[in-house]
Amino acid sequence: FVMFLFSYILTIFGNLTIILVSHLDFKLHTPMYFFLSNLSLLDLCYTTSTVPQMLVNICNTRKVISYGGCVAQLFIFLALGSTECLLLAVMSFDRFVAICRPLHYSVLMHQRLCLQLAAASWISGFSNSVLQSTWTLQMPLCGHREVDHFFCEVPALLKLSCVDTTANEAELFFISVLFLLIPVTLVLISYAFIVRAVLRIQSAEGRQKAFGTCGSHLIVVSLFYGTATSMYLQPPSPSSKDRGKMVSLFYGIIAPMLNPLIYTLRNREVKEAFKRLAARNYCKLPQRKFP
Repeated sequence: FVMFLFSYILTIFGNLTIILVSHLDFKLHTPMYFFLSNLSLLDLCYTTSTVPQMLVNICNTRKVISYGGCVAQLFIFLALGSTECLLLAVMSFDRFVAICRPLHYSVLMHQRLCLQLAAASWISGFSNSVLQSTWTLQMPLCGHREVDHFFCEVPALLKLSCVDTTANEAELFFISVLFLLIPVTLVLISYAFIVRAVLRIQSAEGRQKAFGTCGSHLIVVSLFYGTATSMYLQPPSPSSKDRGKMVSLFYGIIAPMLNPLIYTLRNREVKEAFKRLAARNYCKLPQRKFP
C-alpha cells in the first residue's frame, strides 16, 4: 500500500508540474512541450483509472469492484494506453523534424498540425477502446467473477470466459501489432535518421545537446513499449501469468511515475523554466520593510 501510494503521489505531482510549467513558461510553448503536456495528462488519467481502486482493495480483506467500475476501468485504461502508444510515435516524429530538418521545423510543425496529430492519437486510442471493450464484454462469463489481476484488463477478462476465446485473442494480437509494433517501427526509423544527422554535427556541444533532447524520449519509449509488447504480443502460457501481472504494474504505474523524472532531470530547458517561475513567484511575494 505504501509503495503504490507513494508512486501515485509522485505521478500526480510530477505530471501536474510538467503541465503547469509547460503552460506558464512562454519559452516552452513549442511542439515538443505541447506533446509532452499531452503525455503527462495521459499518465495522470492512466494511473487514476486503476491505482485508487487498487489502494482500496489492498486495505480491505474483501477485494471487490463493481461490474460498472470494471467496465469503466477497462475502457479508460485501454483508451489511454492506446493513445500513449500513438503519441510516443508522434513525439519521435517531432524530434526527427527538429533535428533532421531544423530550418523547416517551424514551418512543418505548425500549431494546426500539432493539434491534428494529438487529436488523431486521442481519437484513435478511444476508438480502439470502444471496439476492444465491446468485443471483450460480449464474452459470456458463466458465473465466474474472480479477476486474477490487479485491475480489469483485456487479457485478464478473457480468462473469465467459459467459451473459446481464440478469435478474441487473435483480434487482440492484431490490434496490438497496429498500436505497438507499427509505432515502435516508426520510432526506430525516426531515431535511425536522427542518429545519422547528429553524427554529422561538427561541434561536440551540438551533438551533446541533440542526444540529450532525444535521450529522455528514447528512455520513455523503451520503458513503455518494451513492457507493453511483452504483455500483449507474447503467446499466453501458464508460467507467464504472474509475470504478466508484474509487467502490467510496470507500464501502468511505474512508467507514468518515471516519465516526469526522466524529462525533468535530463532536460535543461525544463530546469531553467523551473528557475524562472520560482524567481518570478519570489519577486511577487510581499517584501518586508525594516526601519
